[in-house]
Amino acid sequence: MLFDLRSGRRRGLVKVVYGVLAVLMGASLFLTVGPVNIGEIFGNGNGSSSDAAQIYEEQVERLEVKLKKDPENPELLQSLTRANINAGNAGVERNEQTGETSVTTEAFESYQKADQAWTEYLKATEEPSPGLAQVVAPMLFQLAELSKSYPEAETRLQAAAEAQKISTDARPNLNSLATLARYTYLTGDFATADKIRAEAMKEANSASEREAIEEFLDESEKSAHAFVKNAKAAAKAEKANGGKPSETLENPLSGGLTGGGLGE
Repeated sequence: MLFDLRSGRRRGLVKVVYGVLAVLMGASLFLTVGPVNIGEIFGNGNGSSSDAAQIYEEQVERLEVKLKKDPENPELLQSLTRANINAGNAGVERNEQTGETSVTTEAFESYQKADQAWTEYLKATEEPSPGLAQVVAPMLFQLAELSKSYPEAETRLQAAAEAQKISTDARPNLNSLATLARYTYLTGDFATADKIRAEAMKEANSASEREAIEEFLDESEKSAHAFVKNAKAAAKAEKANGGKPSETLENPLSGGLTGGGLGE
């Protein structure tokens, strides 16, 4: 089973969030193109990717054994979060001809485990690692893309914004602030997002950067308004339906997050 992250209208989102910002600010590899297929780094073919995934999965198993003896150890939980993300990244498949990225069932499960480990880590530490938060945020955003209900998507987006804030507070720059503004727009907190947007604009070094970021965040705000509107409508319909959610196989973000913009 594959989750297609870049088909249809989502292709515009990925280009905008990770492509344009990467060109402007030299973002990290993970933030630029989404999860990295480890097999493309260490070698070619599915074998290398599978081998890398197995290495990280074995690391996860060892950490889980240690955590049984010390379940609130923040260092172990931090390592477990990162190991699960790495295992998930190794399971991401990229079509070499189209460039489209798909998440396998195994990768999706690893990301879910990473989310759980991150949650436990936050409970166990008073000073979360900004470096870890930097890779957790886009992972949580990707889980939001794979959500099957509005409440699930909203929870993931809120968690992604919170993780991105941890990273941004430690390393504020054009890329981190613009990303935080986008994530915050999608949580429906438009006033806070506007403030972060203003801070991002201060980091722009040229008129072309300011213009590109303005367009990027204009599209982000527009998409966020659409998503929030649809989420409220879905909640209203669910209430009218006696609390029973509408059955849907389509990701609720597919209509509210994407659209034309930079990179189209």
